[in-house]
Amino acid sequence: METKTKIALVTGGSRGLGRDMVLNLAKNGNNIIFTYHTNAIEADKVVAEVLALGQKAIAYPLDTSKVDTFDTFVGKVSQHLREHEGSPNFDFLINNAGTGVYGSVTDTTEEAFDNMMNIHFKGVYFLTQKLLPTLNDGGRIINISSGLTRVSFPNVSAYASMKGAIETYTKCLAKELGPRKITANCVAPGAIATDFGGGSNKSDEGKRNAIASITALGRVGEPEDIGGVVAFICTPEAGWMNGQRIELSGGMMV
Repeated sequence: METKTKIALVTGGSRGLGRDMVLNLAKNGNNIIFTYHTNAIEADKVVAEVLALGQKAIAYPLDTSKVDTFDTFVGKVSQHLREHEGSPNFDFLINNAGTGVYGSVTDTTEEAFDNMMNIHFKGVYFLTQKLLPTLNDGGRIINISSGLTRVSFPNVSAYASMKGAIETYTKCLAKELGPRKITANCVAPGAIATDFGGGSNKSDEGKRNAIASITALGRVGEPEDIGGVVAFICTPEAGWMNGQRIELSGGMMV
């Protein structure tokens, strides 16, 4: 009997960490649905890369801070899956989309706080809620957190607080979805060289050297350090991992 191809849905999959997650999931034989914020050209490139790996892929624009658009998005995804996979259901949800906006406690505005809340916590909470009916029993949820929930630095209080909320939410999901054999885990990247938060982890040599000096493996992380672990969590071998926070930081400040 032929095994049915699994389907992964990744938010924020057109660049950076999300792109690497998408490609590693595809390399493992999964078909892909991913979202992007505004850059359709980059999204189309990632779709082409997945197709070149022999898997199906489709990209949808989605602003994960706008909860009132989620019903329409879920409807499009379900219709696509019915037409191309024979069922509206999928297997793996990776809540990755996010922004890096930093500022001191005294300088953080209510608007900036609310925007971070909507993207990093409220959006994740309610998109997951909307997708749960079509997430297959035995599926996986992976929420992307941050190394900043374990160690603190100046100017990250709002961002780190949202990620702390995500980690608590993930443990609650693991408990509630246990009867459906759906696991929920967090992946917490450390400092990664992407365009995230202005791209200083990629371009600022002083910052890169500082990060390397407090990291056991002696360098800044790369997107390629993250995606393979996310893909592994979606394999049968990782099925007993549940309610966990997996930090991928090269041993930062251990």
